[in-house]
Formats: sequence, C-alpha cells, structure tokens
Amino acid sequence: MRLFAYIFLFVFVGQLYAQRSDFKEIDFNKADSIALSHKYETLTNIPQLSHKLTSQLHTDVEKFRAVYKWVCDNIENDYTQYAKNTRKRYRFKDDSLNLTNWNTQFRTSAFNKLLQENKATCTGYAYLVKELARYANLNCKIVNGYAKTGNTNIDKLVAPNHSWNAIELNGKWYLCDPTWASGIQNPESLQFVFQYNDGLFLTNPEIFAINHFPENKKWLLLESKAHTLNSFLEAPILYGDAYINFNAHSLPNKMHNTVKKNDAVVFKFQLQRPIEHEDIKFLMDNGNKMKTVIPKDITVTNEELTIIHRFNKTGFYDVHFFIGDDVISTYTFKVTKKTKSYKTY
Repeated sequence: MRLFAYIFLFVFVGQLYAQRSDFKEIDFNKADSIALSHKYETLTNIPQLSHKLTSQLHTDVEKFRAVYKWVCDNIENDYTQYAKNTRKRYRFKDDSLNLTNWNTQFRTSAFNKLLQENKATCTGYAYLVKELARYANLNCKIVNGYAKTGNTNIDKLVAPNHSWNAIELNGKWYLCDPTWASGIQNPESLQFVFQYNDGLFLTNPEIFAINHFPENKKWLLLESKAHTLNSFLEAPILYGDAYINFNAHSLPNKMHNTVKKNDAVVFKFQLQRPIEHEDIKFLMDNGNKMKTVIPKDITVTNEELTIIHRFNKTGFYDVHFFIGDDVISTYTFKVTKKTKSYKTY
C-alpha cells in the first residue's frame, strides 16, 4: 500500500437512510457564516459560545450545523496525543487496573488540552459537539466504536478506537464525524491541516458504516443485519472524498479479494451527485509499477454507478479508485489462473 502516505494529502427501525438530503431545502450559509464570525473564540464559557452560535437561527438543523462547523473549523486534531493513547490502550488491553488508571489520566489531560489549546482527539471533538448542542437544547449523543483508515493496523484493533456523534433532528437520528471532517495530517510534515469535509455531516448510514462500527449496533441506524464487526473489518478502505461523491458502497464488499484472470470484477456505488464517465479511473500497483487504467464498462442506472473490470494478467494488485483527483477507495486483488476443466469419456 505504498500510495497511502500520499493519499492522505489529498435508530433505528423506520429511520433508514436518515441523511443530509432530508434537508435539501435548507440553506446553511447563515449558519456557516455565524460559525466563521466566531472563529478564535475560546472555550472558557461553552454555554455562552453555544448561545452565540445558535441564538440567531430558527431551525434545529441550522443550529446544529453552526455548532458542528465551528468545532470542525477551530479544533485541531492532536495526532501525537491520539498515537500515545492508542499505544497505551493496546499495552494495557489485558491489564484492567492499569487500563482504567490510564483512561482516567488521559481523560483529564485531554480535557485540559481541549480547553486550553483547542486541540483534541476524537473523544474531545465528539464531547464538544455534544455539549455545544446540549446548551442549544439539541439531543446529541457521543457514539463510541471502531473506525479504520488507510494506516489502521486491523490486527491491533482489539478495542474501540474512535468516537463520533449522533444528532436527533425532527424525530430522526443522523450521523456525523467532526474529527474526520475537520482536516487531515500532512504525510510529510505530520502536522494537522484544517480541511473541512462536508460529506461527514449528516452522512448516509450505508456509507458511514463502511469505516465506522459502533459498540452499540443501534447507532448503525440500519435495519440490515449484514453489517457486523467482521464485515466492517473486512470492508474496503474509503477516503474522505468518498463521502462527498457517494451515498453508499456495495461492491466489492471486501478489502482483500481473490479473483480469476479475465473474470468480471464489479464495483458498485450509489451516487450522491452526477459524475462524468471520463473522470473515472483506477490507479493499479502490481509491486513493480503503477499505471492508470480507464475502465471501459461503466453504467449508471437509478443513480447507481456500476463499473466492470477484468484483470488480463495474474499477480497481486493494489487498486485505488479515483473520480478525477478525488481518491475514493482502495482494494487488493490476487489474480490467479483459471482452472482448466477436462472432459471425461
């Protein structure tokens, strides 16, 4: 997966598919403008900040938008703190006493760093969104669970490692990830870069579930029983641009795949917005070289994008799917020879 370092530059029953499109008639410009006008506000008085962000807005979704946007634009993701916490929690995974002591110590230091330096890990983001929403009389929850990115070591993912939010609006629950929406880590300098991703605001649960799995499965907000921890661990890697372009990812449903030479491999996504066929491409790495492949078999039916590709050579391939310059997902394919069949007489 040599491309990963460079890529980083770039409920409930009856509530299925609660997502951003439910509010397509809402103009969020006013909420975003208010959030921007209060940039550099401190966290010394959270109730007062919540009032400043929401008092001029009339709908709950706009109030939540202002809160969410402020957090994403003003809180820096502390990768050093996150890495230290990950190491400690893995070290103490079989030592409940030391794990409890570390968690208590970490919560205190993380909270102080959030208030004093506007830096946080995912728990701090989720906590601040919940608190600002609470003071605006919005019902917002912290959701703890598992999440994976291109540099997640699945073998060490033995305990929940991420937090995000669920927000109740007009009697339905919606999902957001303010941490991932706030920005990215520069792979060269390792410094945080603010880069807001609107695709992680009121995200379709179908695509959210590819890279997020809650401890309490009700927060999947899906009726389908197909989403399990195992299917989550086996699923492909989706990147931030996937949430902007698509509402769902169906196929391939696994990160690692074995196929026969010249067999049809199907890629299937539910579109969020129209895309040009000529923007669709694969970047394939066979371990010796990378090459761009333009797929020939592309169809769009009822906003569902289907791409069929055939590997004409055996080998092992890292496959990165792009829409223009937007990197969407990554898979691996082990391509083997077809088994010859012999007739018997």
